[in-house]
Amino acid sequence: MKLINYSMVTEFIFLGLSDSQELQIFLFVFFLVFYVGIVFGNLFIVLTVTSDPHLHSPMYFLLANLSLIDVCVSTVTAPKMIADFFSKRKVISFKGCLTQIFLLHFFGGSELVILIAMAFDRYIAICKPLHYTTIMRGNVCVGLATASWGTGFFHSVSQFVFAVNLPFCGPNEVDSFYCDLPRVIKLACTDTYKLDIMVIANSGILTLCSFVLLIISYSIILVTILHRPSDRSSKALSTLTAHITVVLLIFGPCIFIYAWPFPIKSLDKFLAVFYSVVTPLLNPIIYTLRNKDMKAAMRRLLKQNVNSRVKT
Repeated sequence: MKLINYSMVTEFIFLGLSDSQELQIFLFVFFLVFYVGIVFGNLFIVLTVTSDPHLHSPMYFLLANLSLIDVCVSTVTAPKMIADFFSKRKVISFKGCLTQIFLLHFFGGSELVILIAMAFDRYIAICKPLHYTTIMRGNVCVGLATASWGTGFFHSVSQFVFAVNLPFCGPNEVDSFYCDLPRVIKLACTDTYKLDIMVIANSGILTLCSFVLLIISYSIILVTILHRPSDRSSKALSTLTAHITVVLLIFGPCIFIYAWPFPIKSLDKFLAVFYSVVTPLLNPIIYTLRNKDMKAAMRRLLKQNVNSRVKT
């Protein structure tokens, strides 16, 4: 075997979103506001679900898990991106880059499965309402949540193994604002064609199959609702619309990033921003604005806090 004298890469440099100083100031304010909204909005949903007995049901338990995942996904990339707007060299260590890859796929994989679990919950509630309490017991809900986090972990480990053993010798500029496997493997000092296929086979097929499964599930639920016109059906349709909207917002960018064979750099950056910063903020807005129970529970929680402060 011919030996090549590689110089070990100890850090990666992000090219970021823009070189314009004025635009970077605008983006800093924009993304800071979005990130604060993501953290407070999603954690408020988690707090509301855990503290209000009216929301102690499978649907809201799974929703709380989704909100927690949204906070984690955004936190992996957004704080570093926001801080880098005022840095001349947007640098991340080699270990930090691998950590981002691991956490992104951990939380991303968990999010896919939790969405499938939420679709399963709605399927049982709408298509088999008489068996709902029997099927969606507490241990089943915990099992679904555990399966989602466990699947995310094993998916992330499989992706991490690809990256950790790659040889990096010179190029270290990542044309993005965070590390992700499709971008990082292009910098490896080896033929990455097979690795690209592995990424598509792993992340791409997982994303695409999950999306197809969800669309089929929600189509069956939609047909069931349309054949049962009633006041409860209109409420179920409103909830179903919110779920489908979130699925499209999450899976749309993922499919183009991991499964689309003809990547476009500018589009990939936009979709990466949309997935990591915009979607996690839209999720709590969609679920709260379209859900009367959530809005009522949030008002009760705010009222309790106000009353407790007045008494003290």
